[in-house]
Amino acid sequence: MDNRSNSVSADAQLKRKLESLSPEKRALVEQLLAKKKQEKLQTARIVPLKDRSGKHLLSYAQQRLWSIDQLLGKNSHYNIPVALQLSGCLNQAALAKALATIIERHQSLRTAFSVEDGHGVQQVVPIAGKFSLDVDDLTPLGQLQVFQAVEPLMDNAANYAFDLTEGVLLKANLWLLDSETAILLIVIHHIAADGWSMSVLFNELSVLYEAYAKGEENPLPPLTIQYVDYAVWQRTFLAGSGLKKQLDYWQQQLKGLPRLHNLPLDKPRPAQQSFQGAVLKSELPGYASEQLKRLCRQHNVTLFMGMYAALSMLLSRYSGEVDIVVGTTSANRDQNEVSGLIGFFINNLVLRADLSANPTFTELLTQCKSVALGAFAHQQVPFEQLVDELKLPRDLSYHPLFQVMLAVQNNQEVEINMAELRISEAPVKASTAKFDLTLNVDEQPNGLTLDWEYNTDLFDAATITRLATHFNQLLLAALESPTRPITQLPLLTAHEQYQMFQDWNPQPIDLPFKTVAQKFALQAQATPAATAVAWHDDVLSYQQLDTQANQLAHYLISQGVPPCSLVGVCLPRSFNMVIATLAILKADCAYVP
Repeated sequence: MDNRSNSVSADAQLKRKLESLSPEKRALVEQLLAKKKQEKLQTARIVPLKDRSGKHLLSYAQQRLWSIDQLLGKNSHYNIPVALQLSGCLNQAALAKALATIIERHQSLRTAFSVEDGHGVQQVVPIAGKFSLDVDDLTPLGQLQVFQAVEPLMDNAANYAFDLTEGVLLKANLWLLDSETAILLIVIHHIAADGWSMSVLFNELSVLYEAYAKGEENPLPPLTIQYVDYAVWQRTFLAGSGLKKQLDYWQQQLKGLPRLHNLPLDKPRPAQQSFQGAVLKSELPGYASEQLKRLCRQHNVTLFMGMYAALSMLLSRYSGEVDIVVGTTSANRDQNEVSGLIGFFINNLVLRADLSANPTFTELLTQCKSVALGAFAHQQVPFEQLVDELKLPRDLSYHPLFQVMLAVQNNQEVEINMAELRISEAPVKASTAKFDLTLNVDEQPNGLTLDWEYNTDLFDAATITRLATHFNQLLLAALESPTRPITQLPLLTAHEQYQMFQDWNPQPIDLPFKTVAQKFALQAQATPAATAVAWHDDVLSYQQLDTQANQLAHYLISQGVPPCSLVGVCLPRSFNMVIATLAILKADCAYVP
């Protein structure tokens, strides 16, 4: 037997052993296996390229965004904007120099994209003459008008459309509001950075600004690895047999995956995904956040797994489906060499929960833990390659594999210390949505903040407000009764329940209403000899029809037919059919033809 057969046999044995374990033990074993794979991956070193000056293949993540840019043209759909309010004595020269140094250090921020031989390529370009800090002095406007004036300027700058062929993928604007207050907006295209990257950027900005403000040299050590090294390594590393096993897992996991979620939409889905979006901010109160964390600890699951279970429960109740698909991301920075790089490393993962057995919330927690561990244990398969391997029909109207995203912020808190400056985050209005619906969860001292990013071409703001309220209501009910089946947990708030049962159901009032049988009896009294039914040459008067129908009605009652019963009528068109129908109505029943 060859090595391949041995490997297949070992995999089959392991699978059978895992299936024989309890859900808790299986989740623990999967967690240990994932850790082992992670350690193995961390030893796979990325070797720097001898020559980075030429054109190189894109990473799989870059390839996806480059393809979207090629399809849609210059756009702002994948911008990452961050704004800071700077208070104090600002050294503009030191700030501009610090930003230029960061772009020089991280080649991902000065990379141009083009097509060669039918596929996308990247090439690092020099920064000289391509970057400047755009400064706009608004102080002449005065204190009352300056904040009104800066908001549209920030919105416009945040939606800057990058030209990926030019090579500068970071744009910075500075607005001077008064002698001691300024707003700095940094916008980076997602093809050059991710959430982790922003932490790296602001940590380095703090160090460089402080050094340059003091007249010192750059204190940061040179980078030994650049993003292009990683892109080439990824293409080579993922060509091995290890990827085949991971692909096998995903093909099995996603077999029969629903093509599209079934959430009720307020508007028809456009033929092409629009990316028009907005954000609704809500929060989970501190006491509920602590209760959720405590329940997660009791069941040995992470906060992410707890929120994943809660979101799956909500999506099931809203859509009426039990096969629930949610997307999430992995940082995908397993090698120590890339932890300090600015670049696009994250990978999309597909999470699939089965709620067909109507589990309790604690049972759902265990299932979601197993699903998440399995996904992260096989996170090396690039999402773009997975879509290709599954050979799914492409549809420009929605995101492939999943359209609802969950992100729980686990990046390290960034402490920005710039000499003689007090720094706070300034809000930037969001106007894009990469998915139909995204739940961003951020842990704060007073609880969990929940940002619901939604596509405005699909959902109205009122719908998302109601959905966010129902999420909290459902989660609070689950925390109160975690062993209760999820379909029995109340979705509506107390106010909504009162509105449904009281406001929308007023007390009955007496109306001068008569049934069909009562109206016919009155007519029979008024015109007993008039013709009620004609059939060929025969006729029945109102009195005759009323008398015969009364006789049949009494017969039905004598046979034990209770009021409100359904009585079948199986007769051809005839006097008897009319008599039977009227008799059933007189007996306070309903006829069924």
